[in-house]
Amino acid sequence: MRKWSLASRLLMGQLVFLICLSLGLSLALYLQAERNSYDETAERMLSVAETVAADPFVLESTAAADPSAALQPFAKAVMDAAHIDFLTIMAPDRTRFTHRSEDEIGKAYIGTVDRALAGQSFTETYSGTLGPSVRAIVPVFGPDGGVTALVAAGITVDRVAIARNADLPVVFLTSLGALACGALASYVLSRYLRRTTRDHRPDELLGMFTFYDSALHSLREGLLLLNNDGELVLYNDRAAALLGLPPGGSGQPRDSRSLGLPGPLADLLHGGRSAKDEFHFAGDRILVVNQSPAVAPPVRDGIPGLRPGGRGGRRSVRAPKRFGTVTTLRDHTDIEALTGELQSMHTLTDALQAQAHEHANRLHTLVSLIELDRHGDALEFATRDLALSQKLADDVVAAVGDPALAALLTAKSAQARERAIRLDIDLEHAGSAVPLEVDPGELVTIVGNLVDNAFDAVANVPEPEVTARFAVWEDGEGTTVFEIVVEDNGPGIPEVNTEQIFHQGFSTKDPKALLPPGTAGSMRGIGLPLVRQAVLRLGGSLCLDPGGQPGCGARFTVLVPRPAARPLAPQGAPGEY
Repeated sequence: MRKWSLASRLLMGQLVFLICLSLGLSLALYLQAERNSYDETAERMLSVAETVAADPFVLESTAAADPSAALQPFAKAVMDAAHIDFLTIMAPDRTRFTHRSEDEIGKAYIGTVDRALAGQSFTETYSGTLGPSVRAIVPVFGPDGGVTALVAAGITVDRVAIARNADLPVVFLTSLGALACGALASYVLSRYLRRTTRDHRPDELLGMFTFYDSALHSLREGLLLLNNDGELVLYNDRAAALLGLPPGGSGQPRDSRSLGLPGPLADLLHGGRSAKDEFHFAGDRILVVNQSPAVAPPVRDGIPGLRPGGRGGRRSVRAPKRFGTVTTLRDHTDIEALTGELQSMHTLTDALQAQAHEHANRLHTLVSLIELDRHGDALEFATRDLALSQKLADDVVAAVGDPALAALLTAKSAQARERAIRLDIDLEHAGSAVPLEVDPGELVTIVGNLVDNAFDAVANVPEPEVTARFAVWEDGEGTTVFEIVVEDNGPGIPEVNTEQIFHQGFSTKDPKALLPPGTAGSMRGIGLPLVRQAVLRLGGSLCLDPGGQPGCGARFTVLVPRPAARPLAPQGAPGEY
């Protein structure tokens, strides 16, 4: 019994219950048939007795000198015609006038007559000379209304039992039919349970549930379970932390689009399509999402483990059933932060290479001037170049108090000169004696990627120009705000790409490299998502004006408050993220 599966246990339990129910039903029907037989017999005996008692011949014969001479033949004729065992007509003092056995005529009637003497008709089961019988006793009233005689008609219990037994086949067939229908329903239910529980025992199901529940909540990855309607059914603690969902992980299914998730991620969850290592943003986190359908393996005739061509291969194979989707989430924020730092280092490296190349050109110029014995010109050239570079660095450091940003802008200036791009760095409104306390790495990521994108945007413009403006100001609530604006005179960003440009993997630089939002595996389209994440980590806001007008390219505006406690964005700004 312990090794039986849940379906087998339920089937046996239902069969035992149905057998007991059938036995009880048979007993109830048997007792009902017996009661009905006695009731019907009593009613028929009462009708016969009342008919005989109402006959004027009986009243006249009871008043004769020898009542038995006239009534005995009459009684025999009635007994034969009505198929009853006895018809006794008696005097009020119980003296029999008639009887089935003529030897009993003149003797006292055996049975109850008190109610009949009182003028009432009644039925009873009583043991007389013929044995136990069902009888009816009816009074015979005289002209004055008094009881002048009594009539008793009856059938022995044996004959009642014969009538009852005639109904037993119907009783037993009814019970067997109910048992057969119940057993068939139990078998069908057992097959259904066998298929849905995979023929597991209750303790196995309990163990599986316990293990799965423990695994669900102990996973370091986020796990979401959704039904076929795209509704969130269950999620673990890690998923709640990554997506900002309330703890608990269970309850009424909720539409995944009503959870406040970013649009692409909500569409992925609701749509139920398969996904492999897709990148999605959720707040200030970068998530790697994998999603696959939850499909029950195919089974053969409800029994798992049977394969086509194997044992029982002629049985039909049931198609796999889809129950929903399983989604896993991995926090990729730290890795993307390292990627951002690496990207920033690449930016700095490229800029420093350009600066080194330009510095080499200037050294060649100095060497040539010295070889031409023009020492004064060489000294003037070196002094002027050093002053310009030092002035830019001093202005940035004085404006924003960040040497790393100053070094980046100096290197970008050299890179712009090498690529024949005019780079205007506006620090006029950046003067501030207040330290910003902004992470230098985040600033390098933001400014470096925005300037690089601007350089690429004006690569094919006849007179390329990029402007980087920096300002420090206070809003109406006394919060110091660091503003970064990078704009160019390129062709701008197509309106169709405005919403997608901040998604990982999307790029407008190479049409062949365009990837849908969330697609992993491409180094294209990584700069702006890194900028967006850096701005979110600083508690700031990022606005995009796609431009597109002649001579007016895209403009990116970054606002970083100090302290970084809340996002700050101008109302009604176009392309706000």
